[in-house]
Amino acid sequence: MLVSGSEILLKAHKEGYGVGAFNFVNFEMLNAIFNAALEANSPIIVQASEGAIKYMGIDMAVGLVQILSKRYPQIPVALNLDHGTSFESCKKAIDAGFTSVMIDASHHPFEENVAMTKEVVQYAHSKGVSVEAELGRLMGIEDNISVDEKDAVLVNPDEAEEFVKETKVDYLAPAIGTSHGAFKFKGEPKLDFARLQEVKRRTNIPLVLHGASAIPQYVREAFLATGGDLKGSKGVPFEFLQEAVKGGINKVNTDTDLRIAFMAEVRRVANEDPTQFDLRKFFAPGMQAMQKVMVERMQVLGSAGKA
Repeated sequence: MLVSGSEILLKAHKEGYGVGAFNFVNFEMLNAIFNAALEANSPIIVQASEGAIKYMGIDMAVGLVQILSKRYPQIPVALNLDHGTSFESCKKAIDAGFTSVMIDASHHPFEENVAMTKEVVQYAHSKGVSVEAELGRLMGIEDNISVDEKDAVLVNPDEAEEFVKETKVDYLAPAIGTSHGAFKFKGEPKLDFARLQEVKRRTNIPLVLHGASAIPQYVREAFLATGGDLKGSKGVPFEFLQEAVKGGINKVNTDTDLRIAFMAEVRRVANEDPTQFDLRKFFAPGMQAMQKVMVERMQVLGSAGKA
């Protein structure tokens, strides 16, 4: 059942669990997401970035989600625009059928971020669509980062409180020390949980963790065993994800883990049988690998059984 992002996340906010927000770029990824939700009996948020929309076409992205949401009406699902860069981009997604949009103006000065977000919120809410925004810069916290540098990079709780009051945004992604992609931390993983808890107390809305792929050991090993190279990457450990949920995170973005798991299986099939060219022989194991990752994530975040 296709619903707004708020319908899913307000329940998670009230009951204290996290919901996986999984990116997709094709049918295989999306099908695996829905199958994982069905297996775990979990609500889901499916996400398409501007790049994914350019690759698929916005009509295809929305159409696939609508078809699968009708196929599995027992699963609450929201379709989110991930990292929309402008009002025009968000409006296009809303008009096409997205039920949630993220306006990412976090790289702009605070006042400009507020203004851009308010414009998107006003239009989105008039259409029954939920809005996500971001504060702070997404980059890992290192051992040698100074207090001043840390404050310059991470979310300011005072600003978070003011931002939510001014914009009426539905959920907020506060930068607390993660980064996008596989290469999140040079040293040991660190997240500022105290800062997260203060933002939650000040805003009292669903919060979002970006850059939350964990790169589980079995996924890493499968990728490396088939000739892949992750260059010593480190994801966010499961215990950190669970601590983040305890601190107020309700939406947990995941993309890199799915790509790595899928490609490990594609490489394996190619390596084991160089004569193979039936795409189904590559994609079916890839979908199963992604599904395993997501079911495990739903269990870690506490959304399993919440559909």
